[in-house]
Formats: sequence, C-alpha cells, structure tokens
Amino acid sequence: MKKMEMKTDCKTCRTALADLLLDESYVAAHPEVAAHMAACAECRKELEELQATFALLDEWKAPEPSAYFDTKLHARLREAQASEPEGFWARTRAFLTYSTGHRLRPALAGAMVLAVMLAGGGTFAAFYQYSGITAVQASPTVNDLKMIDNNAQALQQMDQLLDSNDDSSGPPSS
Repeated sequence: MKKMEMKTDCKTCRTALADLLLDESYVAAHPEVAAHMAACAECRKELEELQATFALLDEWKAPEPSAYFDTKLHARLREAQASEPEGFWARTRAFLTYSTGHRLRPALAGAMVLAVMLAGGGTFAAFYQYSGITAVQASPTVNDLKMIDNNAQALQQMDQLLDSNDDSSGPPSS
C-alpha cells in the first residue's frame, strides 16, 4: 500500500516538474511536492538533470551569420529563377512557386465565383424542393403549446402525483 502512494506522488511530482523549473514560488505554494522531492531520489535526480539541461541552454550562443550571407542568398535565388526548368511539370511547379500569379488571378476568381454559384444554387434548389409551397411552419413556441395542450391530461396526472397535500390513494377525479 505504501508503494502505491509513492508512485502516485511520483506521478504528481513529475507532472509538476515544469512548474518547479520555471516558477520559484511553486515550492512555497506546494510544500508536499518539496517534501516528496527531498524524500524521493528518482524525482530529485530527474529535476537535477532538467536543471542541468536548462543551464546548458542558457550558456548556448547562436552563431553569427557571415557578412555575405544575404548577398549569397540573393544570388542563389536569382540563379534558381533564371534557370529554365527541364520538363512540363517542373516548369508548372516553377511557375506556381516563383511567379506572383497575376495571370492566374482572374481565372481563379472566376472558378471561385462559379463554385459559389453552383453551391448556392444547389442549396437553394434543395430548400425549395423540400419545403414546397405549403403552409407556413409554426414557431417552436407554438409547437410546444400544442404539445402541452395535447398532453394536458398527462400533466394533470403528474401534478396529482407530485402534490404533497393530497393523501388520497383513490383514482384521480376530473
């Protein structure tokens, strides 16, 4: 039984490791976690390893790019754009990748308008077909009132059953 409690505490403490690393006031707010860390060697070792990893990350410095990085990058981009693709699919991919798409915009806009019109027209046709030219549907409130009227007898019987002042055990009177 003691072993199960220790595993539950270890699981709880492992979920709190991020809070222990990043929030210094967490230990003061949760003394049970601090007590478990002092007692459990596994959890304490894991916390120390995470602290060591964070210390190494704090020491790491990003390397500075060379002074000619931007110049070399722009030169490579110009070379890639200037080179002629070899096949049809490569040319199509290059066109879609490197071009601004000014020539395709009217065609794409027309295709989108056509798709919206087809979807909207189909939706309208479906509503018109299924709704038909019938009487106007009643609102949900009217439907609820009709249901209450239809079930008035059932509601009256339920009220009689729930009435705490009625002690008679006979059939309900009308």
